[in-house]
Amino acid sequence: MKAAELFDLTGQVALVTGASSGLGAHFAQTLAENGAKVVLVARRAERLKALQKKIEAAGGQAIAVEADVLDRGAMVRAFDAAERAFGTVTILINNAGVTHADRVYEMSEETWRRVLGTNLDAVLYWAQEAARRMLAAKKHGAIVNIASILGFNVSKGVAAYSVAKAGVVQLTKALAIELAFKGVRVNAIAPGFVVTEINDDYLKSRPDMTRNIPLGRFGETRDLDGALLLLTSDAGAFMAGATVVVDGGQVLTITGA
Repeated sequence: MKAAELFDLTGQVALVTGASSGLGAHFAQTLAENGAKVVLVARRAERLKALQKKIEAAGGQAIAVEADVLDRGAMVRAFDAAERAFGTVTILINNAGVTHADRVYEMSEETWRRVLGTNLDAVLYWAQEAARRMLAAKKHGAIVNIASILGFNVSKGVAAYSVAKAGVVQLTKALAIELAFKGVRVNAIAPGFVVTEINDDYLKSRPDMTRNIPLGRFGETRDLDGALLLLTSDAGAFMAGATVVVDGGQVLTITGA
């Protein structure tokens, strides 16, 4: 089979959380470019609408749905809107997330709950809803959770984020073992330092950080395209419970210092 056919997403309906910027916006465009109809979900409605127009101008199909991933009612409405527009969601990209910069002895309970809620609890809730609807519609599909290399090792100041992302890795395995035999594949991507509009200025000010990346550079959003398409297409049909690390080899060098 030719690569273009193997990675083709024509006929698939993909829902991407955190789609208003950064990796989420890029994931949505990549999925649309490869044939999927895309449901854009985030809190910033204006940015979603702009991305929708961009996808449509390129020949793709998309709708924008304003929703906070911690709002269970909004979650249901997002899936309902997807079904009205395109049919059952067959690809879920659990991308929405938040980070923080707090030493553990200063971190508030509010910060801990916000980071764990958005980065871990919401991953479970949206995966549950997607899986229930796929099973009810007798559809096979794929769920891709966005983890992080900090789910394997830790750094100072991001305890809640690291714990949440470690939980995403384990949750991915737990979901996969229960859903794979029903035709719903669950896998994860663990990016390293990837330049986006959110962290661009910071990473540019810290070129020394690339010393810990064996490939010698920060990642670009396009560096995640291969893993994304692998896990959402027939190319990854025999993958379940895997976490694909895309970090230029950085996870091999993290010491936790």
